[in-house]
Amino acid sequence: MAQFRKEALVTGYYYHIFTRSIAKFVVFNDKDEYERLYQLIILYRHTNFDFRYSHFTRLTLQGQDEVVNKIENQNDHLVEIIAFCFMPTHIHLVLKQTRDGGITKFMARILNSYSKYFNTKHKRTGPLWSGRFKSVMVSHNEQLLHLTRYIHLNPTSADIAKDPSDWPHSSYEEYISDNVTSQICKFSNIIDMSKKDYKRLTEDHKSYQRDLSIIKYLTIDSYSG
Repeated sequence: MAQFRKEALVTGYYYHIFTRSIAKFVVFNDKDEYERLYQLIILYRHTNFDFRYSHFTRLTLQGQDEVVNKIENQNDHLVEIIAFCFMPTHIHLVLKQTRDGGITKFMARILNSYSKYFNTKHKRTGPLWSGRFKSVMVSHNEQLLHLTRYIHLNPTSADIAKDPSDWPHSSYEEYISDNVTSQICKFSNIIDMSKKDYKRLTEDHKSYQRDLSIIKYLTIDSYSG
């Protein structure tokens, strides 16, 4: 079960959020499992989405549409999603907290919901995540630019994809393409760069991803836990 944090995260600020599975256990084994988490971050970012996801999926398609339209019209969020990348054993998110306690509540919702889904599916018990999620405040837009690049290059750094665009479980396509089926990330006001230039900037840095000293302390690699 996700744990609540002792320190308060500050509303209006951006954070790199990451969490690992317990003992580097593979928590995403197939497309359905990645898609499940993607749907969770879409829905649970809304303050007024108060369904269990399993109950939500039992509604008719019309009923689901009505719920989604209602909460989207209210435009009330716990967080804004800036970027994400789901890896087999861990999760990266860049979030802006838009309501006091928003990030903590959002993370508790998605991690607890996914744990219940995964444990039921795989007939297992016990925790799925290694303690509390980690958070690092991002202080300015240049850091955000390099941090999103770092996150989108994670699959290439881990040698599970040749190019970041080969990995479908991140927000990279939102950053480089106008032809995405779902746009959930809000970054246009903080990353002043064309999609073409962002693609070039990111893919030109594949070979020395680990040497991005400008964001070293913002990355998961700076934590041993």
